[in-house]
Amino acid sequence: MSGVVVHVPRGSGGADGAGPHGDAVTLRLGPGEAARFGRGSVRCPVELRLDDPAVSRLAGEIRVTDDHWQLTNHSTTHSYLVENPEGAGEYLRVPPRRAGAPIPFEFSRVVLPTRGDATVSFQVFAPDHVYLDPEAMGVPWGNTTVTAYSLNETATYFLVLVALCEPRLRDQSRVAVPTTPRIVERLAGHPARAGLTARAVSSHIEYLAEEKLRLGAPDTREPGKADRRNGKREEIVGLALRFGLVREEHLALLPLRTAAGGRERQATR
Repeated sequence: MSGVVVHVPRGSGGADGAGPHGDAVTLRLGPGEAARFGRGSVRCPVELRLDDPAVSRLAGEIRVTDDHWQLTNHSTTHSYLVENPEGAGEYLRVPPRRAGAPIPFEFSRVVLPTRGDATVSFQVFAPDHVYLDPEAMGVPWGNTTVTAYSLNETATYFLVLVALCEPRLRDQSRVAVPTTPRIVERLAGHPARAGLTARAVSSHIEYLAEEKLRLGAPDTREPGKADRRNGKREEIVGLALRFGLVREEHLALLPLRTAAGGRERQATR
């Protein structure tokens, strides 16, 4: 895979050398690269600092391989949890002194115990997974293929993507792409995503643009699009529909419309 993105939220510590309770930090690691995390010190520097007295100076290490990432627990007393925020409560427990535990989740939250009421945690995003080539499945030495756009159809970001594409899938015309408030309203009836906030929706859209669909920096996109308020959303929808990443059958993932919405949908048919 192309690498992982590690995000330490604001107030957890941040990068090594930052002040107490520093700003949020995002670190990108490619295959073969590693980052250490913990409280850190002059003698024991770390790339990701976690500001809590219960966290070891060198608590652990993240290492990226060609097709997954690994977690090493340097603690001699504490286990760490790796949760799947997009799943149904799945998690892994990495025991003390465990070296190179492979992590299978696309989204992960690494949780460290503390003496306070709240735990210390950070997120790891692994956008690209490696899959077997379906055409070579029957061949003993079939090659592996990295998918161009690796999308998890059970993830929240994919639900946001479907909501973005819904008007054009239903109308097949150049209708406006939904705004963030409209997406929040549209997904409010979803049994598992009812509490989705506008800030979370915006974060998922950024993740889709930068990591999953790799639209590129604004200066590398088509001239003029980045200047429009919803240019990024239009690019996301355009790419998803052109390559069939979101299709009409995916609309079943969205919650049922209200009675008024149902009448509107019937009228467009």
